[in-house]
Amino acid sequence: MLTNKQMIEKAHILPIPPAVGLGKNVRLRRLFDPRSHRLCSVAVDHWFGYRSQGGAPGLQDVPSTLATLMPALPSAVTMTKGMAQACWGIYAGQVPLIIQAGCFTPDDRVIEVTADPEECLRLGADAMAVAIGVRGPQEGRYLKLLCESVRLAARFDLPVIAHIYPRDYSGAEPRIVFSPAEIEWAVRCGLECGADIIKVGYTGDVASFRNIVQASPVPIIAAGGPKAPTLATALQAMADAVSAGGRGATLGRNVWGTAQPAAALRAFKAVIHEGLTPEQALQKSGISGDDA
Repeated sequence: MLTNKQMIEKAHILPIPPAVGLGKNVRLRRLFDPRSHRLCSVAVDHWFGYRSQGGAPGLQDVPSTLATLMPALPSAVTMTKGMAQACWGIYAGQVPLIIQAGCFTPDDRVIEVTADPEECLRLGADAMAVAIGVRGPQEGRYLKLLCESVRLAARFDLPVIAHIYPRDYSGAEPRIVFSPAEIEWAVRCGLECGADIIKVGYTGDVASFRNIVQASPVPIIAAGGPKAPTLATALQAMADAVSAGGRGATLGRNVWGTAQPAAALRAFKAVIHEGLTPEQALQKSGISGDDA
């Protein structure tokens, strides 16, 4: 007789906790690739946060960025409700939509939730993302916002993806950090608040990231990270995160911030879904690893 694990592997389905309702089960399965059980999504959602750090050229014209990226078919696209309302209609049904409800700046000048689960569902979203910061004097407020979003989303079986960013306040300006201890704290905060999926930065070390991922009962996906010096560097970090057990990634600047965004996305998909090395992925996608 097959074990549960063998049955899951044989059927090529995403393992879903038994307590998850049917609606959430359906939506989670749409997000994760049925063969790799991983997610390779793109976010075009953090204009406020990126703007406070000097801007993000790839987000200045979101319709053009989407037109460039969508032929490469990401697992999902994350955007704010207003941008989705304005420009997602022509792509409806091609890939899942995730609405970003969290809105904050690294210095805590802005701390808001700008969408609720009903709005997300009205727009056709398969999940609601909530970006928060942890550490610092406003940590409790952020955690309350995430908990409240999870509570409201439960009524509709809408998955909540927590995007969690630990900050260091020791300098003149707070900065997002990626040390194993801080990423572990970020993941635990997401777990305690009830998130269905947690997105955090990669620690930069396979062993430490593996320890964090293995201790989590919900999928951990990697943030695309700060802009890497080369595409090859970004792909290697992603390959390491996946080898540590990460269930994929939500990508931003290292895709739409490159000279060839669609080719860069295809390279990330090859690493995440097919397990190719960065060199193999670059060759398959027809792009140079020096592309920045």
